[in-house]
Amino acid sequence: MRRRHRNGRRTVSAPEWTIVREMNNESVPGIPQKVHPGPIMRRLFLLLFVPPLFLGGCGPQQAQPQASSAPAPGDGTPDKKRSLLEERRGFQTKLIRKQAENEPVPDPPPQLFRTVHYESPAGRLAAYLSPSPSDGKKHPAIIWVFGGFANSIGETAWEPAPAKNDQSASAFRKAGIMMMYPSLRGGNDNPGFKEGFFGEVDDLLAATEYLARQDFVDPQRVYLGGHSTGGTLVLLVAACTDRFRGVFSFGPVSDVAGYGSENIPFDLSDRRELELRSPERWINSVQSPTFVFEGAGGRGNLDSLKELSRASRNPLTHFHPVKGADHFSILAPLTKVIAAKVVRDEGPTTNIAFTEKELNDLLGR
Repeated sequence: MRRRHRNGRRTVSAPEWTIVREMNNESVPGIPQKVHPGPIMRRLFLLLFVPPLFLGGCGPQQAQPQASSAPAPGDGTPDKKRSLLEERRGFQTKLIRKQAENEPVPDPPPQLFRTVHYESPAGRLAAYLSPSPSDGKKHPAIIWVFGGFANSIGETAWEPAPAKNDQSASAFRKAGIMMMYPSLRGGNDNPGFKEGFFGEVDDLLAATEYLARQDFVDPQRVYLGGHSTGGTLVLLVAACTDRFRGVFSFGPVSDVAGYGSENIPFDLSDRRELELRSPERWINSVQSPTFVFEGAGGRGNLDSLKELSRASRNPLTHFHPVKGADHFSILAPLTKVIAAKVVRDEGPTTNIAFTEKELNDLLGR
């Protein structure tokens, strides 16, 4: 079985990685644990080897551990009148370590994608983009953000994967929807350093404008989606703009402190750094129809979904636990359903909605 590097690429020898095995009682990065807050998915399809301290919490797991540095109830309540974009303006994040991948972007299959570069405040960043259909039509399009902490793109975008852990989001491409997979600052061989959910928001805003300018893309039908850490990031982006027709967030966390200091490049004890990156704080600032999903069976960030739902008074946000699915197996069947809805979403405003029955029927539950 092929192994993947943490930026989604194949490697010949990678002894530090172990394949995700949902049948075993293993610690899954991407799903903070009950006793020892651990990392989220270090990279797509794989587990990063973690020290024995974090392997000890292998019993029942919660999606989001509490951290003393998180905004406290009462003084950290989301405020519908406050804009995350305004609150971020002028703030300079302070990184306690500067990290970048410094690895080139793998060449995609030309019939599926081409490598492009979009301008962000960090500089020119790489992305995979669907080729033009050359049919003179405007097509719906989606930006998809992978999970993990590499800020990178790679073969995961097109390589076949088992249905129980298919993170490619290829259902959109197969439905005829244009796709863009942006890499972010510090990822691949991009300029800048990883900022852990801060500057990456600006990168995705820039990628959105790039995508909307393509002559084969309908600028009124641009969607945003992401999984795991990507799901967390798209919620923050959705709180900064009304640019999207719809936003789909899979398995996010409500508070990024749960990802652990080993994965976060800023000081978790700095309250302001933390609150500008935690979706629960800004869920009422979301400006586009936004759908949040997580598997209700097995390990996942279900507690975070519930926390986000409790915090939200925003009619644009919708929260859906899916029975019989976990943090990974939810992706393949549900992205297929979403893709079909996006294709039919042709009115002046989005008509996308989900019922509990159709979601719970995905895996025969």
